[in-house]
Amino acid sequence: MIHSTRAERHLHWIFPLPAVLFVALLMVFPVLYTTWLSFTNWTLTSGMPPSFSGVNSYVRVLTEPRFLHALWRTVAFTVLAVGIEGVLGVAAALLLNRAFIGRALAKLLLLLPLVATPVAVGIVFNLFYDPTIGLANYVLQAFGLPTGSWVSHADTVLISLVLVDVWQWTPMITLIVLAGLASLSDEPVEAARIDGASEWQIIRLVTLPMVMPVILTALILRLIDALKTFDIIFAMTGGGPGYASETLNIMGFKYSFEYFRMGQAAVVLVVLFLVVFACSLAITRLRKLSENT
Repeated sequence: MIHSTRAERHLHWIFPLPAVLFVALLMVFPVLYTTWLSFTNWTLTSGMPPSFSGVNSYVRVLTEPRFLHALWRTVAFTVLAVGIEGVLGVAAALLLNRAFIGRALAKLLLLLPLVATPVAVGIVFNLFYDPTIGLANYVLQAFGLPTGSWVSHADTVLISLVLVDVWQWTPMITLIVLAGLASLSDEPVEAARIDGASEWQIIRLVTLPMVMPVILTALILRLIDALKTFDIIFAMTGGGPGYASETLNIMGFKYSFEYFRMGQAAVVLVVLFLVVFACSLAITRLRKLSENT
């Protein structure tokens, strides 16, 4: 009877314990293991077990020009992609929040890029960008514009990949913001109209501030995902031409499964984790500030 009473007294932590252990095993353990590997010089081809080497792997990787370029490309790709997707996604949500013929069909079409698999999207856009038979250059030629090399040239590969990411993930921001707009009260907007505010003033001074927490939430989700983008880039360019589209995720993959330098690959992944974590904290802080203003 006494044991039964003690068990009932601790039910509040006994019931969630399996979930906590599940999270610890599947999320915390890989992070800790990768962090530990980053302080070793382990290479699979040596046949030797991992041995502690201090910060040697960090010094070697962080001073490589290839790593610094990959870090820059990761940041540039994320800022460009999320920035464009944020602007287009919010604009599309404001448009779809109004009543017009074909609105339901437009919402349905928005889902199509989201359900496409990244590898399939990569294959289709590789054909689209092909310099000789691709539709992109055909359209440019039809309008008398100069053609491009797209993913085949180091100067244009990154922006070409950004456009693919924008095509696939802008609808996600649109749908999230659209859900936020649907939950807003009509009273502030009606009061602004009675006071004589124009439609642009209502959007800028009433609607956008009210829906800003939802917009920032959508941007947090996209930011985290864009920083970790791997499948589209690997399917379309593999990090090339040369290293022109190699981001931290691609670099970490190559160090792991092409060069088998597991210690140095862990350094790259730890840095990527810290970048994602810092960006998430910054936008979360920004979201709280917008809610308090």
